[in-house]
Amino acid sequence: MRITIITVTYNAASVLQRTLDSVSCQTFQQIEHLIIDGASKDETVRMAEAYQEKASYPVIIQSEPDKGLYDAMNKGLHKATGDYLVFLNAGDTLHANDTLTTLTSHLSPLTPQSPAVVYGDTAIVDSEGNFLHLRRLRPPRQLTWKSFKQGMLVCHQAFYVRTDIAQQEDYDLQNRHSADVDWCIRVMKRAAQQQLPLVNTNAILADFMEGGNTTQHHRASLKERYRVMSHHYGAVHTFFLHLWFLVRTLFK
Repeated sequence: MRITIITVTYNAASVLQRTLDSVSCQTFQQIEHLIIDGASKDETVRMAEAYQEKASYPVIIQSEPDKGLYDAMNKGLHKATGDYLVFLNAGDTLHANDTLTTLTSHLSPLTPQSPAVVYGDTAIVDSEGNFLHLRRLRPPRQLTWKSFKQGMLVCHQAFYVRTDIAQQEDYDLQNRHSADVDWCIRVMKRAAQQQLPLVNTNAILADFMEGGNTTQHHRASLKERYRVMSHHYGAVHTFFLHLWFLVRTLFK
């Protein structure tokens, strides 16, 4: 078994090393690490090349202009050759040295009926990597594609997808901030169609740095997520669900 980790970067020298270190110290080393860079102008590519020279597993670096985050993620998606893949972008980290060991314990042996998705919890950390709190939205005991009616309950960095399933669903570049939500739902729908399980590791799998892309573009992201949810779950249901969220917040 091999896990493909896809890291998208652009002028990420200030935060990239922590991501690289969290991969290199894994007890499970059957890794393929793809670093998809958007033609950075800082030290990002040189840092990646230094890491590549020392790594005991394949590290593939691609640096060229792109059309944004999700275009770069599509590039990584289609270069992946591992059995499962995950997106761990610059600044994000695997939670512990044995995270991939924990993950793969739920995947062996590989069969045509192996899980489409293996997922877990996410810790929110500060710019120094210090734990702040668990992510507010928590994974359900049993995830389905309908679970995301309540929001993105599983963080993208803790959502490992079987590569053959993942590569059938590109990120929709019309969504600039929430294509990950749409992609995860489509992956889970495909899993349901093929009657493949989604497995909860009941473990923290990722650390997410507070203030990521979605946080920085909060209002635009919320509008986009509303459109995504309306598409998948219906406009009427989405409207009343968001109305309930608003009432609950006001009278909390």
